[in-house]
Amino acid sequence: MKTADARHETTLAVEAAIQVLKAGGVIAFPTETTYGLGCDPRNASALSKIYRMKGRDKAKALPLVACSMEHVERLFKLPEKAKELADEYWPGALAMLLEPAESALRKSMPVFKDGLAAVRVSSHPFVHELTCTYGFPLVATSANLSGDPACLSAEQVMAAFMVSEPENQPDLIINGGELEASEPSTIIKFDGDDVTVIRQGSVNV
Repeated sequence: MKTADARHETTLAVEAAIQVLKAGGVIAFPTETTYGLGCDPRNASALSKIYRMKGRDKAKALPLVACSMEHVERLFKLPEKAKELADEYWPGALAMLLEPAESALRKSMPVFKDGLAAVRVSSHPFVHELTCTYGFPLVATSANLSGDPACLSAEQVMAAFMVSEPENQPDLIINGGELEASEPSTIIKFDGDDVTVIRQGSVNV
């Protein structure tokens, strides 16, 4: 289980993370809410590893973080209401359930549930630099065993997964310091201009 420090060497930490992602690995990293587990959503083995690490039900989709609204629009259909809310709340802890812009994306990126994927643009500086440099959205699900409290530091991530077999540990942990406890991201769904809150979190829509 390797580590990289994003508090003083952000560029080097991003480079280390990208090496792991391109090799099909899993990283743990700070976000605006908790530490998350991430991988390239197009890599089926990496996705399976995250499910295995967390003990997460595979019927539950894995959310994504993206660099910007422009990057999201390249891959997903954004209704007008979604664009309005993105202008107001992105970057930030608001995830939107969106359809792929092209059906082929659903096959190449198996993170969809009922034809939708949860996507947000993160306000965390490290996540922003990582996703913009990588050039493609990344999985970002809480770095904890399913049902356990969220991890708010690199040390907590290490403690949570150190008891696991090496193959069930993150390949790289990005140390971004200790995060303050906060509510999770809000998740919403669209039906035309109607908005349904799937999970109420830190953003009130």
